[in-house]
Amino acid sequence: MSQTILSTSQPNLKRKLVLGGNSKKEVTTESLKLPQPTGWRLLVLPFQMNEKTKGGLLLGQDTLERQQVASQCGNVLAMGPDCYKDTKRYPKGPWCKTGDWVMFARYAGSRIKIEGGEVRLLNDDEVLATIKNPEDILHEY
Repeated sequence: MSQTILSTSQPNLKRKLVLGGNSKKEVTTESLKLPQPTGWRLLVLPFQMNEKTKGGLLLGQDTLERQQVASQCGNVLAMGPDCYKDTKRYPKGPWCKTGDWVMFARYAGSRIKIEGGEVRLLNDDEVLATIKNPEDILHEY
């Protein structure tokens, strides 16, 4: 049974993501190192698939990097101060919040390289859906 846990300790914004039974991925985000979204933008960490397939094969680093670039879902790390504030465009309120898993178009947003991968800056209207578990989505590139 796969499991998704997101925990945050506020002082240094350390996030621990646990995806799947044996796969543990930890992402440390320090507010000085990551860009803070402005306006109506969201900072999203794209989903990274497991390094090992269900059949036990280890995937190469190049394959993992290509998959992350083409990923269509990610975790919302931060939101700009104007996200979802326009009541005419969003009469029912925000589509997502910090900590949610969201889906977006394959090549949406601006890609920013960070240590260990990349993050994306998306406009608030580029979120297509929210999902409970990114492992339920078929990830192809």
